[in-house]
Amino acid sequence: MKIAILGATGWIGSHIVNEAKQRGHEVVALVRDPSKVELADIDVRKVDLMSDDNQLTNAAAGVDAVIASIGGRALGNHDIVKATAQRLITTLPQINVERLLWVGGAGSLEVAPGIELVSTADFPQDYKAEAIAQGEALAVFKQQASILDWTYVSPAAEIFPGEALSSYRIGTEQLLVDDNGASKISVSDYAKAMIDELESHKHPRQRIGVAY
Repeated sequence: MKIAILGATGWIGSHIVNEAKQRGHEVVALVRDPSKVELADIDVRKVDLMSDDNQLTNAAAGVDAVIASIGGRALGNHDIVKATAQRLITTLPQINVERLLWVGGAGSLEVAPGIELVSTADFPQDYKAEAIAQGEALAVFKQQASILDWTYVSPAAEIFPGEALSSYRIGTEQLLVDDNGASKISVSDYAKAMIDELESHKHPRQRIGVAY
């Protein structure tokens, strides 16, 4: 499968690139700074999401799916998350790209009926703006009528550096926790879950959560 990965040089995005390549997929890296792409045998295309030109349209043309790993922390602009969701849900159908997988956040997962993780007292303040932005992106997908086949993949509350450790579980709108009340997944297992969903196509037009 030919996959465009938006944000391919980021921490999560680079792990998804590696996982996709290991499974034999053809990867197109959509990045703001092509000089940061260190892997060989990757088609690198420049896309500046702050630009209003046709970079995204041209760069994503001809792929089977897009995986978007977008955050506003590096640029100090969390508005870019919702704006990118809106842009993709409009643009991709116009260029005949039918599938989008989105690297989401855990903050909008429910810890109790109607109570999101981001609204709890213990949620880290440093990550709150980022979590709210990801929740806004999820709302874009859920509320807008579009023919785009999207899947929003939320990690556990803690996504940590490391190799694949064990099998993971898949949930829906509720935060997954283990027997000790912890919600964790390694970045490598998150990347594995993302490509598993790409290949299995089990959760069209819905949000899923993945955790141990």
